Amino acid sequence: MKQINEFSGKKVLVLGLAKSGLAAARLLKKLGAEITVNDGKPLEENEAARSLLAEGINVICGSHPLTLLDEGFEVMVKNPGIPYSNPIVSKAVAKGLPVITEVELAGLISEAPFIAITGTNGKTTTTTLIEEMMKKDGKGTVLAGNIGKVASEVVQHASVKDHVVIELSSFQLMGIQKFRPHIAIITNIYDAHLDYHGSREEYAKAKIKITENQTAEDYLIVNADQEALLSMTETSRARIIPFSVSRRVERGAYVEQGMVYFDGEAVLSAADIALPGSHNLENILAAVAAVKLSGVSNEAISHVLKSFSGVKHRTQFVREWKGRKFYNDSKATNTLATKSALTAFQSPVILLAGGLDRGNGFDDLLPYLHAVKAVVAFGETAEKWRETAEKAGIPLFEKADYMNDAVQKAAALSKEGDVILLSPACASWDQYKTFEERGDIFIECVNTL
Repeated sequence: MKQINEFSGKKVLVLGLAKSGLAAARLLKKLGAEITVNDGKPLEENEAARSLLAEGINVICGSHPLTLLDEGFEVMVKNPGIPYSNPIVSKAVAKGLPVITEVELAGLISEAPFIAITGTNGKTTTTTLIEEMMKKDGKGTVLAGNIGKVASEVVQHASVKDHVVIELSSFQLMGIQKFRPHIAIITNIYDAHLDYHGSREEYAKAKIKITENQTAEDYLIVNADQEALLSMTETSRARIIPFSVSRRVERGAYVEQGMVYFDGEAVLSAADIALPGSHNLENILAAVAAVKLSGVSNEAISHVLKSFSGVKHRTQFVREWKGRKFYNDSKATNTLATKSALTAFQSPVILLAGGLDRGNGFDDLLPYLHAVKAVVAFGETAEKWRETAEKAGIPLFEKADYMNDAVQKAAALSKEGDVILLSPACASWDQYKTFEERGDIFIECVNTL
């Protein structure tokens, strides 16, 4: 960890706790800052706040009083989930107070270079593949960011010989000022989080921030099948490394005649890849480009891609039972993610779907349901799924109460050779705390068959 003086003696307001706020507060204390932590959850319900109080850090809980900003703070470190429309954040911006996220802190103290991944879909799979390939080749790696490990915490233990492989959301990227990855990846950009960003343009601008501090010594790996994305990254000072599933690209990663190539060199046969789906091929090409630029061998790449069956809850192969293959895609909390999952399979599919009703329908999935022979729907959107199944001409539909009921009904509808796919196209919060909980329960129910 680099010893920096940037925060020594400065008054810093940490807004919002959770894991990132907790790590940021503790790091800032090490860096000599004068810290106040402000969190909306009352103290009696706030174990993290109580632990910081015990460590001698000033904590204000229960609300976000605007008068806090009259206390002479020089920097605000904001939890990524708190929107800029929040009154205390918007007032800080109006006062000219720098508002950063803890990823910025990680970038300032890390001795190790960053391989940073963002995009609408595929971030976690790409991040995990890169880490697995680097590890297989014996290179030191540290996993961080939106994948569940707080960057400003884990980079404290990374050396100059390591690589920090970090997944970054648009929320995190909005709060960077100097953060500079040596290798950056933008997997793709589609409409997402518009309630937070206000428009697709603002969302895309947040994603493109991943490259704003890169130089000609750095690399930006970008999806060449998205022309709009390519044009948005033209102003980057980094060396552009394209990837494409549809055509040969110069200096990049692509598929041609059944082989995966990087910069004209054959890496492995696409037939050897264990992970299904064209969307996953995009993720694989982005990962191959990143690790080839990092000196990873073809042998290590091939070994990982022949055995990697998916990130948990993201088109994850669970098991085979009586000739039926079960896949857990609980992370599919919108129709775009479910489209990607559906295009991965040619076998007859029994789709388990449903969840929180956000007011949208599922008509945009109609062109992708041709392989679906049955739908088992649950949650608030079950009746909407009934309507969608009827429009698609799907002959079999069942409504289920909870996951155990859904799995039992799907198994009863299935035949040998079928795929049973949980890809809900909805958030989980009507019945489950998180998509992870929903997916874990699905796995448990499959294993009890």
